[in-house]
Amino acid sequence: MTEQFDVLAIGHLAKDRNIVGEKSEVAAGGAIYYGGMVLLSLGLRVAIMTRLAKEDFNLLDELTAAGARVYASPAPQTSGIENFHPDPNSDKRICHLLGFAGPFQLADIPSVEARLYYIGTVVPREEDVPFIREIASRGPIALDPQGHMRKIINGELVSNGWEEAREVIPLVHYLKVDDREATALTGEKDRFKAAEILRKWGAKEVVLTHRDGVLVHTEDTVVEAPFRPKSLAGRTGRGDTCFSSYFGRRLLGDPPQAAARFAAALTTLKLERPGPFRGSLEEVRALAREL
Repeated sequence: MTEQFDVLAIGHLAKDRNIVGEKSEVAAGGAIYYGGMVLLSLGLRVAIMTRLAKEDFNLLDELTAAGARVYASPAPQTSGIENFHPDPNSDKRICHLLGFAGPFQLADIPSVEARLYYIGTVVPREEDVPFIREIASRGPIALDPQGHMRKIINGELVSNGWEEAREVIPLVHYLKVDDREATALTGEKDRFKAAEILRKWGAKEVVLTHRDGVLVHTEDTVVEAPFRPKSLAGRTGRGDTCFSSYFGRRLLGDPPQAAARFAAALTTLKLERPGPFRGSLEEVRALAREL
């Protein structure tokens, strides 16, 4: 019998170097790490499909200990990004590629079924359009196209458009972008108008994050909820955390308004603490009632 999960999360687990001011640390990263830990904290059944160097498989231990079923393919390298925040109090960061685990192949897909397939890209060329089409044929998908939008320009990873966007977005149920990515895709600086354009391109629910909060645009709902952190010590992984907490709560039955407030509250708490979300859901619910 095929094993059943709520979410199959697909993406490279990253080995990142995070530099904030003069402080530097090497840590696990990537959408499946930050997002996976959120989904597990919500009590969802989560499988992880990833690629990384065999000597770095220990980076998966926290996900496994939290209850994830991990399907990892060995790769020559582990993907990684250097995230440099020159100002500890600013949202600005400079990114450089440290490694690439290689593209996913159809043969990498485990024999499981899921209510939702979460594709969280980190670096360019993690998967191609035929791969995404195959995943979309299996069920609804949540997509963070960050890796698709990144290109290496003068040694720096920058968001610089996405040629296949109009082809892929109609396949997507939940689409996540940040405000800069939304502008790069649509040419529209107003986040409400950009989210509306992306909805019209075919995504059923658009989740747009920015420094101050999250905007959700669905067929019949437009809602914003604020981030109110006391510090930005845990800014790395903000978007992954917000997106996964939103669609995780949607899977659990929340309407968009409630899911957005919950996601904003959980992300607020995560922003104050480095690493993935490790807080209590009671703390999140209490903060959500105040937003």
